[in-house]
Amino acid sequence: MEWLEASTENCPVQRTLDVVGEKWTLLILRDAVNGVRRFDDFRRHIGLSEAVLSDRLRKLTSAGILKTVAYREPGSRSRNEYRLTRKGWDLWPVLMALSQWGEAYALDERGPVLDVRHTECDAPVRVVVACSGEHAALSPGEVTARLGPGARPRS
Repeated sequence: MEWLEASTENCPVQRTLDVVGEKWTLLILRDAVNGVRRFDDFRRHIGLSEAVLSDRLRKLTSAGILKTVAYREPGSRSRNEYRLTRKGWDLWPVLMALSQWGEAYALDERGPVLDVRHTECDAPVRVVVACSGEHAALSPGEVTARLGPGARPRS
């Protein structure tokens, strides 16, 4: 069976996009990675409606990407902060890869908003594709993609 003959119903890219593949969702995750925790801060920084933000936060929470943690300002009612779970932090390389692509192909002349660097040596951080055998960064011509055990014929 070849790729075009395989069903994509179980494709991990498609299944991931079902959860996080919407613009506002990715912007919420970008802000969460950068320390935004509170509803009003997300709304103000991203500039989306309360209804859309509520919906996206609810979906990210039910997917286990964000968790809620109660807090209470003095004199106010109890509210929730939104914090990344391990599952949420595992999306950090995806956000870094999108940022890296944007810096290369969609950058404003003023430069990037964030300059992400390794704390220890101050070198810029880059996302690479590497094999689990710990070889150096790979190019697309150095990999072979085979259908996996979840591949099924298209119906």
